[in-house]
Amino acid sequence: MASIDGFPQAPALQTRRLTLEPLWLDHADEMAPLLADPRLHEFTGGEPPTLQYLRESYRKRLSAGTAGGRRWCNWVLRHREAGVVVGGIQAEVRLGDGGFVAEVAWIVGCEHQRRGYAREAVEAMLMWLRAAGVGQVVGDIHERNEPSQRLARAMGLAPTDEPAEHAGDVRWRG
Repeated sequence: MASIDGFPQAPALQTRRLTLEPLWLDHADEMAPLLADPRLHEFTGGEPPTLQYLRESYRKRLSAGTAGGRRWCNWVLRHREAGVVVGGIQAEVRLGDGGFVAEVAWIVGCEHQRRGYAREAVEAMLMWLRAAGVGQVVGDIHERNEPSQRLARAMGLAPTDEPAEHAGDVRWRG
């Protein structure tokens, strides 16, 4: 049987317009202003994270490694030409009944939305995950978040009747 310890750490990935940088503690300084927009939290609830909260959260993720039978693969999306951070994506990989399963999520700053960055980044992440042995991809998307639903469908995911982690979310699988 495979072990989550054998699953690789997130590498840097390149797309046509983006560099997907593996998450580092210093990324909190660039992500905090991007995540400060309250509109980003319409479907996830809560308040925009503070810089201190992000630093602590990133520190925990980076030090976790494969804790709890999971490997956290997190990337910051940097526009290659402009050099600015436009968002982030993540995959929490675990062992399932049939092999590796990745729970995925994405976020793009409001001023960078509707340019295809999420699709570009998620395509690259899914290609890497599948090459690394992930057989199933799941994600929870709010029932009213139509842009994320369209992206999930484009990536081959479909809504399920499985319970999602948060009220108002629908579990997607592919």
